[in-house]
This record gives sequence, structure tokens and C-alpha cells, in this order.
Amino acid sequence: VVRVARADIPTIDAASAPYWEAARQGQLLIAECAACGRVHHYPRPFCPFCWSEDVRPVQASGTGTLYTYSTVYVNDLAPFKERVPYVAAIVELAEGPRLMTTIEGADPDGLRVGMPVTAVFRPVDDADPDSPYLTVFTPSEESP
Repeated sequence: VVRVARADIPTIDAASAPYWEAARQGQLLIAECAACGRVHHYPRPFCPFCWSEDVRPVQASGTGTLYTYSTVYVNDLAPFKERVPYVAAIVELAEGPRLMTTIEGADPDGLRVGMPVTAVFRPVDDADPDSPYLTVFTPSEESP
């Protein structure tokens, strides 16, 4: 059986495996450098600030602010074309790192840069029990 790679399925390697497993458990991990103390995200086996390889995953709060966003109305790539419109976004986590994500469960017209958001987790493919889970965000309950 030949499986065709899907654009929405992440490649999971040794450096990122703990992060994907944590997402499946409803937790957002970021990396902390033991050498310089800074945190970063996306998962990688070295610190992008000081190049130390002494990094470890730490649990993030799962809260942040909407840094920027764009509502996508056209995307011809399967399976994204079935999801339009959707909101592509960058969220600044309370811990500092910014990550690319989507905003779900909200009217795009109600979104505002700087509004508080909270991480939620969902499978990439509901039909696949082994599907990786994605970290997406939704406006926090305290959002106006």
C-alpha cells in the first residue's frame, strides 16, 4: 500500500515527537534552553538563541494573544480547500514565543489583534485514530 503524503499531516521526528504526544494529551510544550534560559517554539534539538543543544520540553500555559491573522477564502490544496474560509494566525504565547496556527470556533469579524486566546487541541484527521493532534487557538472566555 502506497500512502500519499498529505500537506496537513506533520512530519514527526525525534526532536518533535514529545510535542506531538503532548498535544494528543491536551498540553502545549515549548522548549527551554538550560544554557541561556530562553524559551522557543518550534521543536528543534538546539537553542536558536545561543546554539546550545541542552534544551528540554516544558509545559506552556496554553494562553497568549492574537499577534496577527488573515482569513483565508481560497486554498486549492486538498484538504484545505474543504475548510475555507479559515483563519491563519500567529499567536504570541504568554511565555514569549510566537507560533503559526489557526483560530477556530470564532467569527473572523469578531477577532482583534491583541485579544486573548487559549490553546485547544484537535486531530488533523477525525477519521484516523492515529492522527497527530494540532494545537489551534480560540478566543479566551474573557475576550470581549
